[in-house]
Amino acid sequence: MIDVKWILSEIMITQSLGEECNNEHNAFMEQAIVLAKKAASLGEVPIGAVIVHNGLVIAQAINTRESQQDATGHAEIAAIRQACRTLGSWRLCECDLYVTLEPCLMCSGAIIQARVRHLYFGAYDPKSGMAGSVFDTFALPSNHRVLVTGGILEACCGDLIRSFFIKRRNTLSFTDNTNCENDKNK
Repeated sequence: MIDVKWILSEIMITQSLGEECNNEHNAFMEQAIVLAKKAASLGEVPIGAVIVHNGLVIAQAINTRESQQDATGHAEIAAIRQACRTLGSWRLCECDLYVTLEPCLMCSGAIIQARVRHLYFGAYDPKSGMAGSVFDTFALPSNHRVLVTGGILEACCGDLIRSFFIKRRNTLSFTDNTNCENDKNK
């Protein structure tokens, strides 16, 4: 049985930092934001991720779903793959991941499976965020607990995503049938 009181206290502790995080966290998130802007310039959803080990960035990635036509082309997945290769291990126990948007279900699962120590994300995702917005995958019973802190440079990360989708909606024609009918992100 899940201890709801413990889960709620963990969520409150780890998600309360918001914009007041120290400069180190902001600096790593700013690197992820630079990557997200690069993704946007390539026509990808502007999400960037960096993985930090002992204070050094060992992996960085952007979304590549559109350019690679790969449903798993999320920044978090690519960064995890790169970090595993860099360290020569699938266990990222001493690594922290910074990503500009709250992870989806797929990425949350990969973060747990990779044994990431701490997840820091920028903007909350009310449509598919799995670190508390829609559901909290990280609160499920598991053999590894990931610490989660949301809201790092939230306004900047959120504005980046919102402006991308506003521009995208304004350029799509009504005859464009490349989007799924059931896609809630339209």
